Amino acid sequence: MIVVEDLHKHFGGFHAVDGATLEIAEGSITGLIGPNGAGKTTLFNVVAGVLKPTSGRVFMDGQEITGLPPHELFGKGLLRTFQIAHEFHSMTVRENLMMVPGTQLGENLWNAWFHRALVAQEERELLRKADEVLEFLTIDHLKDEKAGNLSGGQKKLLELGRTMMVDAKMVFLDEVGAGVNRTLLNTIGDAIVRLNKERGYTFCVIEHDMDFIGKLCDPVICMAEGKVLAEGTLAEIKANEHVIEAYLGTGLKNKTVNA
Repeated sequence: MIVVEDLHKHFGGFHAVDGATLEIAEGSITGLIGPNGAGKTTLFNVVAGVLKPTSGRVFMDGQEITGLPPHELFGKGLLRTFQIAHEFHSMTVRENLMMVPGTQLGENLWNAWFHRALVAQEERELLRKADEVLEFLTIDHLKDEKAGNLSGGQKKLLELGRTMMVDAKMVFLDEVGAGVNRTLLNTIGDAIVRLNKERGYTFCVIEHDMDFIGKLCDPVICMAEGKVLAEGTLAEIKANEHVIEAYLGTGLKNKTVNA
């Protein structure tokens, strides 16, 4: 699904991503771990078009997408979530979902004036789909709640729901478990697995929680200092000497290690 070739992203003299090469297989849930400052989020931002690379290439489904802006990648089915959720605070949960699909008929003034029936029909479809998504994520009881009132975990579920409002193919999840209690994290994990198995979503997940990574992800890729150190099962990653060294010799033997 995704191929990254010799990717570099420099900020002045700092090489946040320094020659990273990796592949994300279609239909996989791939974990991306590494010490703080390893370049994981910067890699996500480059692949998802938030940042332009200094050099290197990115491909999706065999087509080069290097440097394409996020809205074009969105149209190709590549989406990402953020460590800090970005919801519309004053809108309801349902309205947040209905905002997602692009090029809605009602956004065109001509349609709003002269094709009201078509606009209304599309809005009914969006409403139906939003309710279906909320039921899938088991947060349909929150559909009329202001999104700004949600807990951290509920906001992460809402972000995941946004990816379901369009025909997502590749979803990058950045620390989906940050600030989320264990019960909601399990709900999020179950939703990711269902989306993967039932709807064919491909995921790449940055996460600090090794239990969560172990439950969901195979393979797991470890980065350090902007480079890919190792790839394999979580057990293989934990046993890799280079990975252990990157975690200062103690990290991956402890389940609470920051990745």
